[in-house]
Amino acid sequence: MNVIPTEIDGVVILEPKVFGDARGYFFESWNEAELAAAGIHARFIQDNESKSRFGVLRGLHYQAPPCTQAKLVRVICGAVLDVAVDIRKGSPTFGRHVAVELSGENKRQLFVPRGFAHGFVVLSDEVIFAYKCDNRYSPPHERGIAFDDPELGIDWRVKVDSFILSPKDTRNPRLADAELFDFNEMKQG
Repeated sequence: MNVIPTEIDGVVILEPKVFGDARGYFFESWNEAELAAAGIHARFIQDNESKSRFGVLRGLHYQAPPCTQAKLVRVICGAVLDVAVDIRKGSPTFGRHVAVELSGENKRQLFVPRGFAHGFVVLSDEVIFAYKCDNRYSPPHERGIAFDDPELGIDWRVKVDSFILSPKDTRNPRLADAELFDFNEMKQG
């Protein structure tokens, strides 16, 4: 697996070795020992999958302590623009984001560490999106940040009259008003 660092420490792009022939393809989507050698030590306990259509924007989501989550995200079919935002107060990259196109074709994955908000917008007609989490989902700890917060400056790269959002995602606060993580506490924990 090829591990590609991004401009934010800890957020990495993973490119698996894909073996294809006339029958189709095969690749290893997760290998704990190989990723541990690359500095990723998450122990995933939950897999999730969603299906969405063009223009759907999911995010920016995160879980508050003690239910913070690291995620390994990928697309099975279709394409998304996937975004991870550093929400660790005191971090040298606080408020900055990484945006990566993930697709069924490129087979890329994005590792999103704890302390980041995550979201994606669907670029194709339809997408099947899958992700692993290293902690359980807890509804009382669910939080979000407004996807269109001008302070974040995210170019979602989709031309639509309006994004298709869940009711909760229409009410997410801006970064300045959100419940955030402390960078130094995250490093110790």
